[in-house]
Amino acid sequence: MDITALNGSKTATPTVSAKNAAETQDRFLKLLVAQMNNQDPLNPMDNAQVTSQMAQIQQVTSLSTLDTSIKSLGGQLGQMQALQSISLVGREVSVPSDKLQVVNGAAAGSYELDGAAKTVKLEILGPAGNVIDTQQLGAQGSGRQTFSWNAGALAAEGSDVKFRITAANGTAAVPSTTYAYDKVDAVYSENGSLKLKLERLGAVDYTAVSAVN
Repeated sequence: MDITALNGSKTATPTVSAKNAAETQDRFLKLLVAQMNNQDPLNPMDNAQVTSQMAQIQQVTSLSTLDTSIKSLGGQLGQMQALQSISLVGREVSVPSDKLQVVNGAAAGSYELDGAAKTVKLEILGPAGNVIDTQQLGAQGSGRQTFSWNAGALAAEGSDVKFRITAANGTAAVPSTTYAYDKVDAVYSENGSLKLKLERLGAVDYTAVSAVN
């Protein structure tokens, strides 16, 4: 009788699920006792082999317990996120986007530079994707930067426009990420994922929120 059959081989990695780990441990102990009672007195079991097999079953139990703990922690984290997200309803958040809305004759947005830039150019795009205005923002450090654009007669009140950032440090381009501001109308869950319904931009993942204004 070889109790290593529980794992397929003496060197196999245990793959017993959390549900039957306790049953597997019980069977292991029964087989171990039976094997010791029926061993050949002239060829007793190797102590190292018994120790190795006991270590394997202990590993199975430990992994099963850890799996259960991780799932429980994940559930608690999800509940905490849901509670936190409720407080966002009615507030303005910042999410990755290139859209701006003209309010009181101006539009505000932000961007993040991956590195310092000697030149930063802001371009405002009309509905057809054409550039309707350009501003030189000068040298900027790495990280998040904000801007405000005066629409004037270039865009109507309440209209949506897009923007893009072109940054460079000498001849090397500096990558950037653009962000837009929008108000949270509702919070809901979809396929196990927490979602925010924004006033203008629609549905976004809760994890997409980079700042609360």
